[in-house]
Amino acid sequence: MEPNDMSAGTIKAIDKHSVHQICSGQVVLTLATAVKELVENSIDAGATNIDVRLKDCGADLVEVSDNGKGVEEANFEGLTLKHHTSKLREFTDLIHVETFGFRGEALSSLCALSVVTCHESCQVGTKLVFDHNGHLVQRSPHPRQQGTTVSLQQLFYTLPVRHKEFQRNIKKEYGKMIHILQSYCIISTGVRITCSNQNGQGKRSTVLSTSSSQSIRDNIGAIFGPKQLQSLLPFQQASPTENVIEEYCLSGADLPKQLFLITGFVSRGDHGVGRSATDRQFFFINNRPCDPVKVIKLVNEVYHMYNRHQYPFVALNISVASECVDVNVTPDKRQIFLQEEKLLLAVLKSSLISIFSVGLHHLTQCRITDSEPKNLRKPGWLQSRLCKSTLLQLREEIECDESIQHYRTDVEDEIFGDSTSHSHPEGAESQTEQRPFDEDFSLIPDTKRARTEKQHFIIKPEPKDYSNNLDKSSLGVDSPVCLQRRKVPLQFSLQELAAKMKRLQDQQAHRAKEDLCYRRFKAKINPGENQSAEAELKKEISKEMFKDMEIIGQFNLGFIIAKLESDIFIIDQHATDEKYNFEMLQQHTVLQGQKLIAPQKLHLTAVSENTLIDNIDIFRKNGFEFQVDEDAQAMERVKLLSLPTSKNWTFGPADIEELIFMLSDSPGVMCRPSRVRQMFASRACRKSVMIGTALSVNEMKKLLVHMGEIEHPWNCPHGRPTMRHLINLDIIS
Repeated sequence: MEPNDMSAGTIKAIDKHSVHQICSGQVVLTLATAVKELVENSIDAGATNIDVRLKDCGADLVEVSDNGKGVEEANFEGLTLKHHTSKLREFTDLIHVETFGFRGEALSSLCALSVVTCHESCQVGTKLVFDHNGHLVQRSPHPRQQGTTVSLQQLFYTLPVRHKEFQRNIKKEYGKMIHILQSYCIISTGVRITCSNQNGQGKRSTVLSTSSSQSIRDNIGAIFGPKQLQSLLPFQQASPTENVIEEYCLSGADLPKQLFLITGFVSRGDHGVGRSATDRQFFFINNRPCDPVKVIKLVNEVYHMYNRHQYPFVALNISVASECVDVNVTPDKRQIFLQEEKLLLAVLKSSLISIFSVGLHHLTQCRITDSEPKNLRKPGWLQSRLCKSTLLQLREEIECDESIQHYRTDVEDEIFGDSTSHSHPEGAESQTEQRPFDEDFSLIPDTKRARTEKQHFIIKPEPKDYSNNLDKSSLGVDSPVCLQRRKVPLQFSLQELAAKMKRLQDQQAHRAKEDLCYRRFKAKINPGENQSAEAELKKEISKEMFKDMEIIGQFNLGFIIAKLESDIFIIDQHATDEKYNFEMLQQHTVLQGQKLIAPQKLHLTAVSENTLIDNIDIFRKNGFEFQVDEDAQAMERVKLLSLPTSKNWTFGPADIEELIFMLSDSPGVMCRPSRVRQMFASRACRKSVMIGTALSVNEMKKLLVHMGEIEHPWNCPHGRPTMRHLINLDIIS
């Protein structure tokens, strides 16, 4: 081994600069995490007014100002050093920690940054500048009221790959940051939080704002508007029911009393009240925003029991003793471990079912008048009649069985004489078993078993002549039968047999391997294998191959049989044409809008308004027209002017919200609301080639060529497969 290789394999300590860069990259991953850490520091400092200011959606500048206690001069040096904090002194303090931060990693991971702070004991503020290693490089007096301002420029600038990805997805990062900030706005009662953004040299616009209210309900109204409040129900905690306790394998006697206290709000279970996505679901444990996966799944599952096509608005705070929670799980502290998690799920499920069930199960009562008493029967008349008929049927079957048994005994006596009687023990003449009468036994006989027993006997119309027709030679059952066997020697070798079996197995394995070499399509035409069949088609069939397929013919006036090299395919002519027509409607149809009498307020959040304004051309293609007032305050900048209409289809604000949610994930990409998609699917179905239509070769070829011109040719809009592989001709030959 070379000396250089030896040195490369030696275990050495990583230098402090590299350690700092590695660890910092694990704490602050996104814009949302950076803003979250700064806002948490402000709340921990006792601030009642927090202002988040962004420039270019956070790509250029992130600045958080508060009116908290400020930073003492003695803490200036350790403010951004790794693992320096004022929240903990030893590990045992972590059990009872109530602040958002406690690890001393946030500001250290956000370097380089500048801090302007003024402690409550100081008259003049101080501006602090830190380098990328967290070291204080400059300090100077700066006028400021009590509190702290942290400015962060060019986030991820020292990480080129992450910085480039961050700049490319800045709109998506911005939306995630706003969603995280909304959770702190909801839970932080008594704290006024505002967020504003400035794009380039344009005007600064307010994104969201709360008014330091003392209730969560008022905070929700300030963020999402009064319309959202109208659809909410207060969460009312209920004890777990017996069925739920059994479902979660809990013991009712061992359940702790009032371990969890759940408060908050959830959407009503009525259809149309919920949302098209899970974009407004907020969960807190001891006022700390988090993502409890099992709780989120349970809430949505219970809601779908009452409104299966939508998702609820949720804002739930779960209060529990601090020693029952572990928040030190992930760097962003969003994942939390809980003791007695099953009990929490049981309480949640019982409470949600109780909330959603109110008002959903009222039955109208109908009275039956006595105008026609002759047509009414006494209670139980049907059961009495059934019992009588079944008893008569049972009696007939028993009599039939007795006659069969009596007839069989007579025949046996005539054939075998007294010899058969010696084979039975004494008292075996009567095979009837006496059983005590059970009042609770079913009056309906087991007719299936009775029929099975009767099938063992053959009833002749003249049983007395049966013995006379017997052949006397059949009575010689006692005559001995002599069997003679001849032994023939056989040449046998176990080794030769084993070798022959091995050759056969090798041949079969080789043949199977050869089959697999050219069998590119292995999935069967079965609904259970649709996914694998579609994956095979995507892998093996390109768009250019459709025009090269050879038409063999039409099968059953509904399917096209085509050949590509040695593979035979079956194509659903209706599903194929339907998918082509659907995608053409999706791409080229511009829906016409219907003007409203007066502009309608939408009460969108500031983030939703920005998404709508940035993608307003896509909304126009979907038939929506808006009036945008840039100078208006947040949630009032956009008004609806016209809605798309098409024959019997009407659309509304719910479709706008769904479109906004889709565009927040894929900005600038042409998309349609689900109801518009349903309308296009219905139209495409009606205008497509129907099953039962005879097609010429040219018409069939045209359908195949169309399959190569669309994006997703494997399924129709309703999910029916368009094409499947039938067989490979090489296997047959």
